Amino acid sequence: MNYQKTIEEIYVESQEFPKIGEVSASIPELKNISPDKFGIFISTHEGTEFGKGDFQEKISIQSVSKVFTLCLAFSILGEKIWQRVNVEPSGNAFNSLVQLENEKGIPRNPFINAGAIVIADILLSHLKNPKEDFLEFIREISGKKNIQFNQKVALSEKQTGYRNFALGNFLKSFGNIENKVEDVLDFYFHQCSVEMTCEELAHAFYFLANEGKTKSGKTILNKSQIKRLNALMLTCGFYDESGEFAYKVGLPGKSGIGGAIVAVLPRKFAVATWSPRLNEKGNSEAGMYALELLTTKLGISIF
Repeated sequence: MNYQKTIEEIYVESQEFPKIGEVSASIPELKNISPDKFGIFISTHEGTEFGKGDFQEKISIQSVSKVFTLCLAFSILGEKIWQRVNVEPSGNAFNSLVQLENEKGIPRNPFINAGAIVIADILLSHLKNPKEDFLEFIREISGKKNIQFNQKVALSEKQTGYRNFALGNFLKSFGNIENKVEDVLDFYFHQCSVEMTCEELAHAFYFLANEGKTKSGKTILNKSQIKRLNALMLTCGFYDESGEFAYKVGLPGKSGIGGAIVAVLPRKFAVATWSPRLNEKGNSEAGMYALELLTTKLGISIF
């Protein structure tokens, strides 16, 4: 397949895509980003790599980080992890308090905020140096050593994260948080503040397309665990727009309100896009469009 030609075509067509979304206003620090940035990078099983646009610019990965924390927690606890978080699509806003109450403190899945907060709590209980260990995990799976937290973004999230604090305290009231809520949320805000490029994100997700093995050949998760994580990304990776993404794109993936989307086609490739303009569901307008073009032009998806 001519991935380079396809990516170049997608870049041109994405630049012509109507600029109808808005940069996230929920985190003040993110509003400083130019809304018209766009980058895309693909890393294939055959070794081909190609990027176009702003694919080497550091971006706030936000909820894309939930895949990394889940993978790390899954590697530590295995199937026991599902005693504290479910695996069903939410059908509600990613920060819903009502759903959490109805389900007695067990989050619907690990990609909504409540679920990711529970995963953060698990990591705090099992890692000696949670923040540094988490960064080292991302550096390992991406093969890149220059990945850091953006402290300004983390502080901005902490200062405006009222609903996340509410979710943390709500989870604590149901007994589904073991550590201090303040400590759990501090870790959660930092994980969301991690900065990576599209190239680094594609490399980091590569093991999810390669039966659990990184580009360097290290096994992170077994094949069964990879199957489950890819299934979760397909059904829950885009909140209550996951069905739309599966319908139009047909790949497991994860989005973040920083404008990043990363997706994988098992045994084929990992691809990352970035465009800060979001739709009403909180997903990148141009990123969704670009990935729809990718699977349409290549004629491949998991279906």
